Amino acid sequence: LGLPLAPFVAASLSGGIFGDHCSPISDTTIISSMAAATDHIDHVRTQLPYALTAGAAATVAFAVTGATL
Repeated sequence: LGLPLAPFVAASLSGGIFGDHCSPISDTTIISSMAAATDHIDHVRTQLPYALTAGAAATVAFAVTGATL
């Protein structure tokens, strides 16, 4: 289609990172809660507002990028 590859790679990588931060069964989430000696579900709940805010901002940014390509 002749579109630049960078926005598509960035969207794929940021989606993977978003899923890693929001997933309660992610290895990094489990290890982080173990290293901090906190309850696992409490750790997931405290991460969600930050991840959802960043995910919403990324969604808007990728929508604007897609509309202007």
